[in-house]
Amino acid sequence: MPNIRLLPDTLINQIAAGEVVERPSSVVKELVENALDAGARRIDIDLEEGGIRLIRIRDDGSGMTPADLGLAVSRHATSKIASLDDLEQVATLGFRGEALPSIASVSRFAISSRTAGESHGSRLEIDGGKLAAIVPQAHAVGTTIEVRDLFYNVPARRKFLRAERTELGHVEEWLRSLALARPEVELRISHNGKPGKQYRPGPSDADAQGRLAEALGEEFVNQCLRIDHAAAGLSLKGWVGLPTASRSSADQQYFYVNGRAVKDRIVAHAVRQAYSDVLFHGRHPSFVLFLELDARRVDVNVHPAKHEVRFRDGRLVHEFVFRTLHEALAGTRAGAAASQVPAASPAESAAGYSAWTGDRQSAMSLPVRETMAGYAALYGDPQAQSGSIATAPRLPEADDAQAPPLGFALAQLHGIFILAENAQGLVLVDMHAAHERITYERLKDAQDGSGIRSQPLLVPVSLAVAEREADVAEQHADALASLGFELRRTGPQALSVRAIPALLADLEPRALVLDLLNDLREHGESRVLEQARNELLSTLACHTSVRANRRLGLAEMNALLRDMEATERSGQCNHGRPTWVQLSKFELDKLFLRGR
Repeated sequence: MPNIRLLPDTLINQIAAGEVVERPSSVVKELVENALDAGARRIDIDLEEGGIRLIRIRDDGSGMTPADLGLAVSRHATSKIASLDDLEQVATLGFRGEALPSIASVSRFAISSRTAGESHGSRLEIDGGKLAAIVPQAHAVGTTIEVRDLFYNVPARRKFLRAERTELGHVEEWLRSLALARPEVELRISHNGKPGKQYRPGPSDADAQGRLAEALGEEFVNQCLRIDHAAAGLSLKGWVGLPTASRSSADQQYFYVNGRAVKDRIVAHAVRQAYSDVLFHGRHPSFVLFLELDARRVDVNVHPAKHEVRFRDGRLVHEFVFRTLHEALAGTRAGAAASQVPAASPAESAAGYSAWTGDRQSAMSLPVRETMAGYAALYGDPQAQSGSIATAPRLPEADDAQAPPLGFALAQLHGIFILAENAQGLVLVDMHAAHERITYERLKDAQDGSGIRSQPLLVPVSLAVAEREADVAEQHADALASLGFELRRTGPQALSVRAIPALLADLEPRALVLDLLNDLREHGESRVLEQARNELLSTLACHTSVRANRRLGLAEMNALLRDMEATERSGQCNHGRPTWVQLSKFELDKLFLRGR
């Protein structure tokens, strides 16, 4: 017998099924994507035993003729690509032509379909890869596919399936991801004959927001930022959760490239870096992001199940995603949500403040002692104020539009919180957390303005590195020098560290340099130094901020509120804790059962 032989078609399909069909959710994914490519606007998914016993997908798409049915279950037969040019700019969700024959080879499979130009539909049954004859059948325009007894003829694969509830959960999670990407499509699911989740269609932006709430809940909608930015041929849209709405796991992270849900390490790294300055360690941001770019600039044909993509210019995508999210998060100033308008510039905020106090100077830029006179005109002598609720002044009667977003201080509570009144109701501020963020941002600005000063090491540090890391050190010598590092290659796999940034002189340079080289190799740039610097500045800001139980006068409290309104990321402290909360008049009425 020859050593090399051709495999039978059934075995070939079962091997392909090992790549495409992992569990019932994989089957649902492939079949629903085919329905979407066929133009379906309503898709019904019926499951039994989590999809192990039965998966039935019904759609109202364009349907197939009897001749198409036989070809649809043949290997590498597809209507979606015809040439290499089509493969380089794939615009459909499916294109390989492997899904149907692979699924049919490991199940009892049936497909029924009808096009608009036919008087009746057709049905084809396949049992473990064995085709029966195509027969006529009554059917509406569209396609119905039934997959029964998944892996019945591959016992080893069937043993790896989980409990019914677990498999159903995987299907529901994938359906949630699809619902976010296609708000115009109606999706219905039932399990063991009982109706389940239903996503109603809606093409408008308001309906897309409704779909977002339907999939992820009102809490996400109320604590997210809208993203809409385009540059360099790239467009990024969607929603990102506020840092204060972070989660303990990465279970609310959805990323789409040209409408295709993917997991991409380049994008994941960019998102982590964008949030690195505002999250607790071990916390994860929530986001739903849609990246659009020319189909020729992304390769979707790098994974059998199409879970991953490869960008032609990964560095550009990384920088674009990072900058877009970084700038969006930087604009989350305290009070922006309370005023329900975009954050004002310091000059605009100062002008509004002046309308309250009669002081025409820029209150934002004045130190506390210089604002005493303005506050004295408003409240009386602040030194004479006790800071108690009984002696706190009332908010002056004036146009609400002129009021600063965080209003004006009333009192201090337990030496920890500032109570302030604004047009919406009551504002509570954690004074230490707020002052910590303000101090931290000012320290960063001061460091950025003065540049990075390098400090030579008395005794150079020798590093044993991989050859590729030594190559990176040579290739990026100028970039490393601009960051304050002086590295010299002393051998094929050896480096000598002769200078490091002065600010980080007390840190161990070995791990810092290795992390820096790894980032440069992976992404062409590195923010390891920036992150290490920020950690030091964050610690310094924490120790130099106002502490609990320190009594502040009204002028000091109001100056802190004005600084919060003008400081980037002031909605949370350096560790991700919220710095302020708003209690509206309606919420206060509910606490006391007013109006009932």
